[in-house]
Amino acid sequence: MAAGRTSVAAPPGSPIQQVWTEAHPKPTLLSDFILGSQDGIVNVLGIILGLVAAHTAAKIVLVAALAALGAESIAMAAVAYTSTRSRRRLYLAEVQRELREMKEVPHLERQEVRDVLVKWGYTGADLEGLLDRLCANPKAWLEFMMAFELGLTRVEEDEPRKSGYIVGASTIVGHLIPLAPFFFVGADVFLGASIAIVLSAITLFMTGWYEAKITSGRWLVNGFQMILIGLGGGIAGYAIGYLVGAATGI
Repeated sequence: MAAGRTSVAAPPGSPIQQVWTEAHPKPTLLSDFILGSQDGIVNVLGIILGLVAAHTAAKIVLVAALAALGAESIAMAAVAYTSTRSRRRLYLAEVQRELREMKEVPHLERQEVRDVLVKWGYTGADLEGLLDRLCANPKAWLEFMMAFELGLTRVEEDEPRKSGYIVGASTIVGHLIPLAPFFFVGADVFLGASIAIVLSAITLFMTGWYEAKITSGRWLVNGFQMILIGLGGGIAGYAIGYLVGAATGI
C-alpha cells in the first residue's frame, strides 16, 4: 500500500471494490509548527549565547532562558490565535459581501466568473457551459468566487484555537532544546552553549528535512537553510553579549 493512503472497503454489491483515500498534510499545521519551534530555538539560543559571551553564571542563564520561555510561548500563542481569528473574520465578512452581490448584481458576479475561466483558457461552448453550471449552483458559485476571485481560503471556527495551541506548544519545545544542556553541565556555561548549538543545528536541520519531505523542496538545501536562518539569531545574540560585556567590563 502506498504511503499516506488508506483503503476503504466498498459497500456490498458496489461495482467499486476499493476506494482509495489519500492523506494530505495541512499547510497551516506545518507553518504553525515551524513558526513556533524556530522562534523558540532562535530566541533562547540568542539569549544563551549572549549571556555566555558576557561571562554570565549558569544559574542566571537558566533563569533568563526560563523567563523568556514563559513570556515568549504565551506571546506567540496569543499572536497565532488573534491573527488566525482575524483571517476567519475577514473570510466571513467577504462571504457576506459576495452573497449580497450575487443577489443584487448577479450579472457582474457572473462576469467575474467568466473572466477567471477565460484566463484559464476556456472559450466558446465549453466556457458558456461551465459558466452556466457553476452559476446554477449558489454554493459552487460562492466557493469559486472566494477561492479564485478573492484568493481567500476557508478558516474553520476551531482554527484560531488550534493555531494558538500548536504555536505555543512548539515554541516551548523549541525553547527547551538549546536550554536542556544547562540542566546537566553545572557551572560550565561554555560546554552548555556548545551542546546547545549542536542540538539546535540538528533540530533545525531535521525541521527543514521534514518540510522538504512533505513539500517540493530539496531536503539538504532546506535543512541548511533552516540552520543558517536559525543560528543567525544565536550569532547576533553572542555578538551583542560580547560587545556589551567588553564595554562594561563584565
